[in-house]
Amino acid sequence: MSIHRCMLAGTVLAASVVPLAGQGTPSPEISRDAAGNVVLSGPRGCELRYWLIGPGASSLSRRYAGPFDVAAGLAVGAVAIPPDPVDYAARVSPLARDDFGAAGIEPQAEDVGQWAAAWEAFTPDLSGGGVQRVRDDLPLSDQANEGRWVPYEPLTDEFEGDTLDATKWWPNNPGWKGRQPAFFYAGNVTVSDGKLHLAMRKQEVAEASKEEGYHTYTSAAVKSKQTVRYGYFEVKAKPMKSAGSSSFWFYDSTDDWWTEIDVYEIGGRAPGYERKLNMTVHVMRTPAERQHIAIGGAYETPWDLVDDYHVYGLEWDERELRFYLDGVLVRWGPNTHWHQPLTLNFDSETMPDWFGLPKDEDLPSTYSIEYVRAWKRGE
Repeated sequence: MSIHRCMLAGTVLAASVVPLAGQGTPSPEISRDAAGNVVLSGPRGCELRYWLIGPGASSLSRRYAGPFDVAAGLAVGAVAIPPDPVDYAARVSPLARDDFGAAGIEPQAEDVGQWAAAWEAFTPDLSGGGVQRVRDDLPLSDQANEGRWVPYEPLTDEFEGDTLDATKWWPNNPGWKGRQPAFFYAGNVTVSDGKLHLAMRKQEVAEASKEEGYHTYTSAAVKSKQTVRYGYFEVKAKPMKSAGSSSFWFYDSTDDWWTEIDVYEIGGRAPGYERKLNMTVHVMRTPAERQHIAIGGAYETPWDLVDDYHVYGLEWDERELRFYLDGVLVRWGPNTHWHQPLTLNFDSETMPDWFGLPKDEDLPSTYSIEYVRAWKRGE
């Protein structure tokens, strides 16, 4: 992936400015004012975020709001994040790597524990149904538009017609062939009857793919062609009636930044998972750290999820992530790490160690999405 001109990073030690060598300009500039405080500046329209590097420093990034003090012996890493849409990469300077390890610092176990403990699960009774929709142009959970939501067309699709919109979506995942043994096959992605359909089949794959560990099953993936950061994202979907997963998630991966938000992973006919709405967030790496962090939870529904279409929503901003089912809040957590622009994804995977492999009699099975709608906050 090409490097976006304003997604470069720099560092500063207690008394000196260290530019990002060899990467050109512009990048976030780091300097000191007359009072000795650290000052960041960057390209117009980009959000600047920074983190501290060194002994005792927290790996969490902060939005730059003005000059700040830094204790002696610490470095500052910074990244400029452009507005949507974006093709990007982020880098931490060689100085940060050499002086403080491959990515700055490793989060301590107690830090990870605190981040996970802050998440809350809610157990609303949805046996009588969720929120009644009045307006299609607003999120189901906010029909009064208290969030000042404005439709975001680049990631909205009603899936009308008989073909996938090639300006918005890949009919596969260009960077991933699927979770073995199932292979992502573009022929399993179709649009009909006003819906997007992702199928899983018992079907052998090409010999070259078999050599990579794929066999027996084909599945499907749809990935957005652009990234997005923050907003409200809602789908109306019906999971497949097999142990193949039905998933709606966000992620992107570069050498320095890889985070993920799993709005849901549903094993529709996996024993014990028929009514579990699994929601997980992941951190694989950030410009500030290298450590896999996974924070997950599940809401137990009063009905089998494969029996009908339901509305699933994610509200994602700088402060928090909120997960909704039929317009009702079922999970909440603070946004400690998810500030990276991400792609929007639908897919079905075989998960032998979690849901088990699908039964032959359940295949082929189909995961259907009636719509995906996106919003941004208005002024």
